[in-house]
Amino acid sequence: MQKSIIKEAKNSEEAIRLACEELGISRDEAEIEIISEGNKGLLGFIGNKNAVVKVTKKAGIDDLVQNFLSPIFEKMDIDADIDITQEEGQVTVRLSGENIGIIIGRRGETLDALQYLLSLVINRKVDGYTRVILDVADYRQKREETLVRLAHRMADKVARTRKNLSLEPMNPYERRIIHSTLQNHKYVDTQSIGEEPNRKVVIRYKQSNSRHA
Repeated sequence: MQKSIIKEAKNSEEAIRLACEELGISRDEAEIEIISEGNKGLLGFIGNKNAVVKVTKKAGIDDLVQNFLSPIFEKMDIDADIDITQEEGQVTVRLSGENIGIIIGRRGETLDALQYLLSLVINRKVDGYTRVILDVADYRQKREETLVRLAHRMADKVARTRKNLSLEPMNPYERRIIHSTLQNHKYVDTQSIGEEPNRKVVIRYKQSNSRHA
């Protein structure tokens, strides 16, 4: 819950300063709403009205993550532990707990959707762009290892048979893993075809190899 305070003083700058002091924050950490600028009244002193401001402490990344995910998990009746790691330009959120696998969804689609929405929430509030990674029980690492093995296995088959192979539809993140894994392969190259959400990778035999066979 973001903490707010309403402060009154002879001018808005003084009111903001007092509010920030009471909240224990700097001006950069404050969201400021000017309720009334005040006025000096007749002859500069008769009927003076003070300025009134509302100052709210900006939500930090931890707050943004908790405020977004906790209500979702509560509605899904999931008791999730949320571990947040911040590095320069990146936030990694790892989830653990019983029945947490439901958050992954089919081929990681639910997890990807939550990650996308959480990224929007965070990047609306922070300066610059922050990459957001949402993971459940190291699913992404395990999935990457699986895809790397799949890429090598299918590439070997294409090299052996000289027949192109299409993989199952994948999201952009997973397709990049396949492309990256095989980008320097001697006998095959890769290409993405189709439209989202059915876009997939084709592993193709390099025709140049046919001339040297």
